[in-house]
Amino acid sequence: MDTALPFLTPAAFGIYFPPALLWALVALVPYLLLRRGLARAGFYRFVWHKPLFDAALYIILFGVVIFLLPALGEILR
Repeated sequence: MDTALPFLTPAAFGIYFPPALLWALVALVPYLLLRRGLARAGFYRFVWHKPLFDAALYIILFGVVIFLLPALGEILR
């Protein structure tokens, strides 16, 4: 049983983009929502280096998206 999503290479105006670009854009949506929620809650008062924390948060969310791709493939079938 193949659980991988089909290898999709998006193209726009004759320029091919890597599939990881799509995954990065998918991770961007929860990142922006979570960052706004943390700012409203005042969480950044406890963070020593906000840009470093934001970069780590995005990388973690990107990893979660990559990790959940096989489950997403099963749901979409």
